[in-house]
Amino acid sequence: MILAGDVGGTKAYLALYRFEQGTLQHVRDAKFAAQQYPNLQAIVREFLGPKEKQDSEGIEAACFGAPGPVRKNVIQLTNLPWTLDTQELSRDLHIEHIFLINDLEANGYGINELRLDQIFTLSEGDNSQVGNRGLIAAGTGLGEGLLIWDGKTHVPMASEGGHGDFGPHNDLEIELLRYLRTDPKMKGHVSWERVCSGIGLKNIYTFLRDCKKMNESPALRQRMQEEDPNAVIAELGESGSDELCAKALDVFVSIYGSEAGNLALKILAHGGMYIGGGIAPKILKKMQDGTFMRGFCDKGRMHDLVSTMSVRIILESRAALMGAASYAEMRAAEISGRSIRAASIHVTV
Repeated sequence: MILAGDVGGTKAYLALYRFEQGTLQHVRDAKFAAQQYPNLQAIVREFLGPKEKQDSEGIEAACFGAPGPVRKNVIQLTNLPWTLDTQELSRDLHIEHIFLINDLEANGYGINELRLDQIFTLSEGDNSQVGNRGLIAAGTGLGEGLLIWDGKTHVPMASEGGHGDFGPHNDLEIELLRYLRTDPKMKGHVSWERVCSGIGLKNIYTFLRDCKKMNESPALRQRMQEEDPNAVIAELGESGSDELCAKALDVFVSIYGSEAGNLALKILAHGGMYIGGGIAPKILKKMQDGTFMRGFCDKGRMHDLVSTMSVRIILESRAALMGAASYAEMRAAEISGRSIRAASIHVTV
């Protein structure tokens, strides 16, 4: 059995997997409000339950994907006051093989585990091309990853590109940048994550309301106070039933497309771009109306180049978990000399 985790700024998503005929098979999963727990160990213990009730096969390896760089097998989480250390996790949870990887790296390993119906093609591009792939994922924050083509396979690599400087590409976005630079929390530095994430969507909404003086109706104001603001903006923006929300979502999706195109150019993503994270599948209708792809392709002299790159949206919410499970099995096999995946394949003559 493999334990996989996708640890974000607001939630920790855990799952158990096994292998059948070399294919990942989901056993069970659960989500936890991360900020209500002192550490990851407490969540894992609750998920697994008392020892006498734990899955009988036992856990042979575990991997947790989390935002932030991994240094000497330690991650200091970006949006949560936790430090994850493989030695501490292994000791406290009594699991011999535990690995930590960046959450976008986990998503990258998960792509090869996905079925065709778990991916939505936004733009076909030129499917005859082979090469690097890019991965960008807007959720609580903004993750960016690289899938480097080595001539045989795509090797996921983490990055912290979401924390690079936001580069506006029209007058409204220039005003947005100036507005956000005055926010004392940002200390003058506005990253892509501040405008292209769950945090960013709310920032754009606030800018349009306070700086551009777009009307926030009493009913909308009440919903924004009582519900998840990003869910409200996405719902009313996609339906077009509220002008302020519709404009906020339009600006957000345009910026998302623009930064996806920037990443595609930086790594020459001839193998295509993948859009991960929790936001895109929830606004799929808006993602298809041309706003994202206009931002993606608006690259001046490089327009024709990026236009040939395919763009696909990952629909499967467990993609990072699947990638973490795949990575855990692969690394444990390297260390132990025994592959759980290979052992699950029964050859019949």
